[in-house]
Amino acid sequence: MILVCGEALFDLFAEDGDGGTLTLDARIGGSPFNVAIGLARLEVPVAYFGGLSRDFFGRRLKAALEREGVDTSLVIDSDALTTLSVVGLDASGSPAYSFYGEGAADRLVTPGDLPALAEGIDTIHLGSFSALVPPVGDALLHLVRREHGRRLVAYDPNIRPTVVADLAAWRGRLDALLPNVDLLKISAEDAQTLYPGTDPAELARDWLARGPALVVVTRGREGASAFTATSTASVPGRPVTVADTVGAGDTFQAALLARLGDTAARSRAGLSGLGEDALADLLEYAGRASAITCTRRGADLPRRAELAA
Repeated sequence: MILVCGEALFDLFAEDGDGGTLTLDARIGGSPFNVAIGLARLEVPVAYFGGLSRDFFGRRLKAALEREGVDTSLVIDSDALTTLSVVGLDASGSPAYSFYGEGAADRLVTPGDLPALAEGIDTIHLGSFSALVPPVGDALLHLVRREHGRRLVAYDPNIRPTVVADLAAWRGRLDALLPNVDLLKISAEDAQTLYPGTDPAELARDWLARGPALVVVTRGREGASAFTATSTASVPGRPVTVADTVGAGDTFQAALLARLGDTAARSRAGLSGLGEDALADLLEYAGRASAITCTRRGADLPRRAELAA
């Protein structure tokens, strides 16, 4: 089983209406939340750990997890409100986010809230702003330091400057997490945001030397690359008609973890032993899943049968 940790929220897609009005189309979201849903749809046993509000939105987030088959026994129910993210799309379908979440339920998890984990949990995934903002960011850092070496740890920084504008803070959290991370997945866009002008391949080699056994760099429609200490592989993107790219990176991460389980490589030793062909297979599978999400509005992640078709 995979334990997914982090924020759960509602994305409010904003569209201009007549006479200066604004229409908001509310969709469930949050990067880790999307990864949990994606894993469940790919028929991977998955549990979610995070704070969920008892408010109107929070009850629907929890119901969505349960409807998809995600284990919610580790959810922390809270009287705090649910984070809301207002999403505007540019002409290419790329989203721009504005977050309303100060003091929200998903941020209020503390180190004292961390649960004991069942032996059946072999992997922990975390990412996005919940890995940075206090107190939840400190709690998740404590969790991976406690569990690293006993379970695979996967991390997707998923940089959100509209939540935390201080890029030095994002870099600092990445540096703190790297020794406890086995699989680092990062978009080339995020890599350039953190380290402008630096070749992502050069960054990947540096990160490998500091902890991870596998680094994956995604490049949107241009494809993705994977790096281990002994092998590399790259695949091109898949041409599709894009509705928007919301949830594409989360889909990629979910499919990556699912495929590793399919090939019995979801362990640090398994990652280290991946050769070029196996890496290319991982990237192709995850890229195919991500492309499907891009053809649909919002984070509507694909099911296993769609990838098998």
